[in-house]
Amino acid sequence: MSALVSNPNNIRLAMLGMVDGNGHPYSWSAIFNGYDRQAMSECPYTGIPKYLFAEDPKTLQIEGARVTHIWTEDPKDALHVSKASRIPNVVEKPTDVIGKVDAVVISTDKGWEHVERARPFIEAGLPVFIDKPLVDNEADLKVFQRWVREGRHILSSSGMRYAKEFVDVKKRLGEIGEPRFLLNTTPKSWERYGIHAAEGLYPILGPGYLSVRNTGSSDRNIVHCKHRCGADVVLVASKDMVGGFCRLSIIGTKGAIDAPFVDTFFAFKSQLMAFVDFLRTGERPFPWSDTVELMKIIIAGIRSRDEGGREVFLSEIGEE
Repeated sequence: MSALVSNPNNIRLAMLGMVDGNGHPYSWSAIFNGYDRQAMSECPYTGIPKYLFAEDPKTLQIEGARVTHIWTEDPKDALHVSKASRIPNVVEKPTDVIGKVDAVVISTDKGWEHVERARPFIEAGLPVFIDKPLVDNEADLKVFQRWVREGRHILSSSGMRYAKEFVDVKKRLGEIGEPRFLLNTTPKSWERYGIHAAEGLYPILGPGYLSVRNTGSSDRNIVHCKHRCGADVVLVASKDMVGGFCRLSIIGTKGAIDAPFVDTFFAFKSQLMAFVDFLRTGERPFPWSDTVELMKIIIAGIRSRDEGGREVFLSEIGEE
C-alpha cells in the first residue's frame, strides 16, 4: 500500500458540518490545531473544554496534520469554531475545499445524510472520514459498499472502538472464561448513538453477529444481538439515560468485568490518529467488513423495532 496524500507530513484537512447535539468540529479540530483558551471556554458543549483543558498542551495535538478549512451549516458556528480551534479558512460552502485540502472529515452523526454529504468529495477523489454511524439504512449502505469496491478511500468509526477502557477488557478476557453475556449502554437515539454501544464492544467478540431483536421503542431501545460464538449481547440506547454512556459489562463462565468509559480525549485522539495513519499508509486500521457488519446491526435494530420486535437476521440485509 502507499500513501493517500502527496505529503504525509503536512496533511491538510477540512472539517465539514455541525449538527445539533454534536460538537466534534470544536474538539476534533483542536486535537489537530490546538486551541484558543478563551474562545474554547465559550464552546456551547461544556464537556469539550473540560477534557481539552485537562490535557498537557505539549501532547495534545496530532503532529503533521492540520485542519485548514471549516464549514458548518450556520456560518456563525464556523466562525466560532475557527477561532476556538485555530482554523485559518472559513468557506461559504463545503465544496469550496476541493483542491485546497488533502482529505475531508465529515463531522456529523446523522447517518441518513452521509451519502449526499460525502458524494462530492468521493467523486473528487478525496479520502473521507465520516463520523458514526456511516448510515442507518440499507440503500445508503449499498452506495458506500459500491464506492469502496471502486477503490474510494472511506473510513468511519465510533471513537468507542478506541476507548482505552474497552481495549483493556479485550486483554483481560482470559480472566472470565468464555463470554456469555455482554451489555453496553448509551443515552440518546439508536439511530445516532447506538453505534457507540455496538462498536465499543465489537472488537472484543469480533465479527460474527447473526441476528438482532429490538423490543423497545424509539425512545428506549433494548436490542438483543446473537453472536456466532454463542454469547448474547444487549445494547441499550435510552433517550434520557445520561448516566449510561458506554458502561460496558461482560459476564463469562469464570468471572465478570465492568468497564465504564471515562477518557473521552484518548478515544477521540486515537480515532483521528487512525485516520491520519490511513492517509499516510493506505492501510485500513480495521477491515471495511467490520463497518458493514456494524451498520447492519444498526439497520436491523431499526427494522426490528419498526416490525414489532421481530428477530431480524443480518443476512436479510443485502450486499451491493
